[in-house]
Amino acid sequence: MTPTSTRPAFADLAVGQDIGSSSISVTRQDLVKYAGASGDFNPIHWNEAFATGVELPGVIAHGMFTMGAAVQLVTDWAGDPAAVVDFQTRFTRPVPVTDTTGTTEAGAVIEVSGAIGALDADAGTARVDLTVVSAGQKVLMKAQALVRLA
Repeated sequence: MTPTSTRPAFADLAVGQDIGSSSISVTRQDLVKYAGASGDFNPIHWNEAFATGVELPGVIAHGMFTMGAAVQLVTDWAGDPAAVVDFQTRFTRPVPVTDTTGTTEAGAVIEVSGAIGALDADAGTARVDLTVVSAGQKVLMKAQALVRLA
């Protein structure tokens, strides 16, 4: 999804309205870059032997990487990252990222879709409910962003 050129108007929204969807391809290189940016160098995010040694299915994406990838749909739709005044979720499953080094394939794909879950006319906010899935499994539950709109 590409960012919108104008922000949605609160008056034009309705509960249940779809805000769009996106697919985020994830590679192990993305995880290494994220580790460098975030300072989270836990080996479960880059070392296959370590990850399986602690009974994970393999290298997994950082939870905050997954959360950030999901909320990008909302910031693109809103047209302004500052419009998102709150974002909460529950992590339910890890996102395993297979090693596809040397190929053009993604190690995982995160699918995100969003819909208006609630509107508060007094506050001028819309709650966007996100569905976040990878490999056919919900990886985030109760993923909700509160967006302030004009």
